[in-house]
Amino acid sequence: MTQNFGFVIDNRSCIGCHACSTACKSENEVPLGVYRTWVKTTEVGAYPDSKRLFQVTRCNHCANPPCVRICPTEAMVLRDDGIVEFDHRNCIGCKACMQACPYDAIYIDPESHTAAKCHYCSHRTDIGLEPACVVVCPEHAIIAGDMADPNSEISRILASEEVSVRKPEQGTEPKLFYIEGDEVNLRPTLTERAPTTFAATDVMALHDEPGPIRIGGTTAGHMVQVGYNAQHQVPWHWPVSAYLVTKGIAAGIVLVLLLLWGVMGHAVDPGIALSSATASLLFIVITSALLVFDLERPERFYYILLRPQWRSWLTRGAVLLIAFSTLTGLWAALEWGASFGLVAQATLSSVRMPLLWLAAPFAVGTAIYTAFLFAQAEGRDLWQSPLLAPHLLVQALLAGAALLAIFWGFGSAADALRPSLLLLLGGLLVADLALLAAEFSRSHATDEAKVAAAAITHGRYARRFRLGVVVAGHLLPLALCFVGAAISTSLAGCFALAGLAVYEWIFVRAPQEVPNS
Repeated sequence: MTQNFGFVIDNRSCIGCHACSTACKSENEVPLGVYRTWVKTTEVGAYPDSKRLFQVTRCNHCANPPCVRICPTEAMVLRDDGIVEFDHRNCIGCKACMQACPYDAIYIDPESHTAAKCHYCSHRTDIGLEPACVVVCPEHAIIAGDMADPNSEISRILASEEVSVRKPEQGTEPKLFYIEGDEVNLRPTLTERAPTTFAATDVMALHDEPGPIRIGGTTAGHMVQVGYNAQHQVPWHWPVSAYLVTKGIAAGIVLVLLLLWGVMGHAVDPGIALSSATASLLFIVITSALLVFDLERPERFYYILLRPQWRSWLTRGAVLLIAFSTLTGLWAALEWGASFGLVAQATLSSVRMPLLWLAAPFAVGTAIYTAFLFAQAEGRDLWQSPLLAPHLLVQALLAGAALLAIFWGFGSAADALRPSLLLLLGGLLVADLALLAAEFSRSHATDEAKVAAAAITHGRYARRFRLGVVVAGHLLPLALCFVGAAISTSLAGCFALAGLAVYEWIFVRAPQEVPNS
């Protein structure tokens, strides 16, 4: 019979002694500063009706684990017995699994620089022993076992007790069940993160009875104090937001040139073709360098090709980048060959447009595959947007048009193209503004998405979003497009690219700052 291991945490018995987290560290040699199991401690209520709540927190060993789907090298695997296991020997340190986990259960090991998490003490389970945290618990508040066995203790408890799980709406089918799980601990957005512990937060929405304390003439409601919790990590930083810009430029150049040359019928200028091919190749190379640089184990970058996990959009995206780089490199080589007299101009003219049309689907794929990657990052709800794929395509076209505007702001060769380019750039700025308005005016489905969106439009990032993205990155270059002069064309491209860079940094950063535990 197939086994199906899970956990039950009996909050009626847990005393918050941290024996489980200590035993986990000892058994699995977990370094200082990171955790596989930790006890979240929260104080609720108002004197004299206050209480302290504990919640043992760890990997949920989901039946539908998003961390397994997003892992590009099969370092995360779902075993036949239901344990979500990891193999640090395959991990490249891309941190995608951390983004996919809705429970903050995965961390980067500071010694191995690979992902790590609770693995159900599989080295013990495989020989018939219980996980270390179960053995050490003095109150038998942690129950582990085979849920497929109707005679096991965990099966009897699940059949007789009312249990709850964290974030069931994510569809991960978690197998970490809580008896008397409290909403304050189960839903991290009910309390605000603070730089120190025991930072009180008013949660009148949850506890609406007025408290006895008055502060500044206002009655203080029941309070929630997060007494102890593991630190929430932000895995992806500036290289990821920079890569969104650089790959957008590389793909956008090809797509914009196809619109100008192939659709609008403008004549091809050899100098513009050479500089554009070189720029597209340069930015796709920078994109690849940024992706490798962001890995915790960059020397293992080739694992994504030698040990691919094809459900992951990191793997699929790598293939798209390689294909697009190959075609762009061939185009650049032909252009440079013609400039040195190694390739006949007639030959180049006959193959240039077919080559660009061949590269077009890979350019689109390069531009939008991140939307599907972000969709697999199920721990960041703002990224789960149906508008993201079309938005990334518009951003790529905008980035390509902006860079070409900078290139073509001066020079007689660009005079004939400038009106069409400015028309295209202006239209893309309007389209991008419309997508921004649609994204941040719509109703978001989860608390985490709402918190991240509010941080961008009304919170920590509001000033940079309004001034840097909307005004300087869209309205100002849009106004410059109407001037039509050479200098205004270049300035419009500069402001549009700068606004895009600011937006990508905000969009990557804000959802990661919403805690999942």
